[in-house]
Amino acid sequence: MKILIKNGRLIDPASGLDCIGDLAIANGRIVALGEPSEFAADRVIDAGGLIVAPGLVDLAARLREPGHEHEGMLESELAAAAAGGVTSLVCPPDTEPVLDEPGLVEMLKFRARKLSRCRLFPLGALTQGLQGQSLTEMAELTEAGCIGFSQAEVPVRDTLVLARALLYAATYDYQVWLRPQDAYLGGGVAASGAMATRLGLSGVPVMAETVALHTIFELMRSTGARVHICRISSAAGVALVRAAKLEGLKLTADVSINSLHLTDVDIGYFNPAMRVTPPLRQGRDRDALRAGLADGTLDALVSDHMPVTADEKNVPFAEATPGATGLELLLSLALRWAADEGLSVARALEVVTAKPVQVLGQALGSLGASAGRLVSGGVADICVFDPAAHWAVTPAGLSSQGKHTPFAYETSGFELPAKVRYTLVAGHIAFEAAPEVAQAA
Repeated sequence: MKILIKNGRLIDPASGLDCIGDLAIANGRIVALGEPSEFAADRVIDAGGLIVAPGLVDLAARLREPGHEHEGMLESELAAAAAGGVTSLVCPPDTEPVLDEPGLVEMLKFRARKLSRCRLFPLGALTQGLQGQSLTEMAELTEAGCIGFSQAEVPVRDTLVLARALLYAATYDYQVWLRPQDAYLGGGVAASGAMATRLGLSGVPVMAETVALHTIFELMRSTGARVHICRISSAAGVALVRAAKLEGLKLTADVSINSLHLTDVDIGYFNPAMRVTPPLRQGRDRDALRAGLADGTLDALVSDHMPVTADEKNVPFAEATPGATGLELLLSLALRWAADEGLSVARALEVVTAKPVQVLGQALGSLGASAGRLVSGGVADICVFDPAAHWAVTPAGLSSQGKHTPFAYETSGFELPAKVRYTLVAGHIAFEAAPEVAQAA
């Protein structure tokens, strides 16, 4: 289908493009920007007053399939991605069974392609069964479609095993994705501090993150491995990442929407919606994370999407399953961060488009340099949104099977900016807001 998007504000953070114009799409590619001539469109989308941007790239989203279909399925979670303007996402390997066999990876990618809602980039397990003992067949998993290797939320307790894993990955230039949390220090349910003490909750100290970071960086120096640090949560962690980058380590890092906007005070009276991983820390940590994302120390903002059921949340805080839905909130919370920090819309979009693409690098394969960009001849992965709209997050309004989020209106008390109107994946309309929603916005 040939599609013409007219009169939109075209913003491409990678190139600096920011202008009012048209965008023509044919055969899944952008064929012209600005004012296309002699283009016979099958459909015309009037984007007057709307922003036309590259599709969002989310580096951390659990789809819950296989193994947790009661919490989420590919159909529901990829629909949620499309509704949030996300056109590419990375999923961790902590499914059931774990993504440590090529056949499982191929099946997951095949199912995602059939749905045509979002591009899926799976991470393979770094160790068999995520047990931290035997390395997986990384070469076979890469051939099956894995873009890197991760332990998800399961730390490798044996430093020798982690060293061997990083050395092997470095030999073949595979990227390793690690969330820094010491296996012995990170067993609590809330961030250590006055709030956890007052509520009587077991704490996770900042050193659970910094001890792990020191170990990872020392192993990187020894092996030369490329590592992506997932979901930094503390001011001390930001400082260590900044120093490691200045040193020249092959390092990238991200932060979740939860840590960027919330603190341990938001737990309130044991609100289980605030039980997330990593745990919400103090205001000074949130401020450092915001500054680190603004100055480029942290490369990308992620949704950390992890749908959970009502039964898993409607229990006492310490017993609640960590997790929250986030795919549909990523764009709005990126824009809210930018507005709070006095940054431009283009900068907000950069941390959820061009910067995540740089993290993925050569793993994007055939998408090439056009991913996360608006460029003539490039892939037509596009998000069209209304920057003037405001919306209240309600469980009924979420496409995800998981309805729990710390940003629900009844919990947060505030509305979020911007509403996605259209999402296109390879020139195919994967999401279109219902007319009544568009009018309400």
